[in-house]
Amino acid sequence: MRKKSEKEEGAGRRHGGRYIYEELRRQILTLQLKHGEQLDEISLATTFGLSRSPVRDAMARLVSEGLVTILPNRTAIVTPFEIEEFPNYITALDLVQRAVTRLAALHRNDEDIARIEAANEAYMEMVYKGDFSAMTERNKEFHLAIAAAARNGYLAKYYDKLLSEGQRIQHLQFDFMTRQDAPSKLGRDHDELIAAIKSGDADLADTRAHEHTMLFQNRFLTFMQRNLLKDMELNY
Repeated sequence: MRKKSEKEEGAGRRHGGRYIYEELRRQILTLQLKHGEQLDEISLATTFGLSRSPVRDAMARLVSEGLVTILPNRTAIVTPFEIEEFPNYITALDLVQRAVTRLAALHRNDEDIARIEAANEAYMEMVYKGDFSAMTERNKEFHLAIAAAARNGYLAKYYDKLLSEGQRIQHLQFDFMTRQDAPSKLGRDHDELIAAIKSGDADLADTRAHEHTMLFQNRFLTFMQRNLLKDMELNY
């Protein structure tokens, strides 16, 4: 048997690391891996049939996205979602989402609009299919298409991180949303964002982005009140 070259082995590690990253990310976002659950490098390497090196690479990517946290004792865990931090998350999301959407209205071109509309169509396709995991991914891609039109890499990078953190929240509420609203209604709030960006009206885009954030907040709080915190008072 021919021995693999260092180049081939390196490519295999990168491919393995990408697979582990994508699979762990999917399990975290769909809540198969629970908040605070420990992630052991050795156990994961055994599970995936790979060395610890690609596992470590995958974990580093998940840490950069805020989905995994490394504790002071070097233990890795799925980043907990603290309900008391939700108002702070919403504040950050609102500010960045408004800034990104405002800039997109000022700087977008025809190609940007086409990408934004195509991303929204892909999202709506998953809405009609009821594929919650794909819905969160397509929703993120829609908003990142807006960020690309904003032409500000700093904001886009932070927006990406906020959207990734929000995917777990979305997965919790999507089943509730589809039971409350007709599929066509779920994506219609995107239409107003798109129209504002196309109009080139930065103030209107800012307003629509804020309304979109508040819609996300209200849906999540309604979900929490009806499903998880019926006996607790939410003071937001």
